[in-house]
Amino acid sequence: MQARMPNPAQVIPSAMPAILSVIKAAKEGGVDESTLELVHLRASQINGCAPCVYGGVTSARKNGVSEEQLATVVTWREAPYFSDAERAALALAEAATRLADRPDAVSDEVWEEAARHYDEKGLASLVLMIGVTNLFNRLNASTRQIAGGTW
Repeated sequence: MQARMPNPAQVIPSAMPAILSVIKAAKEGGVDESTLELVHLRASQINGCAPCVYGGVTSARKNGVSEEQLATVVTWREAPYFSDAERAALALAEAATRLADRPDAVSDEVWEEAARHYDEKGLASLVLMIGVTNLFNRLNASTRQIAGGTW
C-alpha cells in the first residue's frame, strides 16, 4: 500500500497547528483524556482510518486506557470494561460519526444520556474531539495514509 500524497496537513503546513489547537481545546473541557482517547479510537474504527487507529491505540495506552478496553472498544456495548460515562461518550461518538445512517443522527436519547454524565463543557469537549477525529479520518482515508507512517 502506498499513500496517494502526503497528508494534506503536511502539504499545507498552516493546517496542522489549527487542527492541533482544536485537540488542545477539546482537552480543556474536563473530560478524562482516557475517555477522549476511547472516543477518538472508536470513531477512527468506524471510519476505517488505519493511521488513526494505530496512533490512537498508542496514545490511549499512554493516557491510561486499559488493555481490556483497547481490546474491546469495538464491542463496547457487550464488554464489561467501560463505565456508564464512557459508554455514553462512545454512543455519542458513534452517532456523531455515522451522521448519514439515520435522519436524527444524534438522537435525544443518546444526547440526554451523555448529558447525564457530562456538563456542557464536557459535552463540548466530546463533540470537538469527535469532530476533529472525523477530520483526521477523512484526511487520512482520502489520501490513503499508511498506519505507522511518518509525518
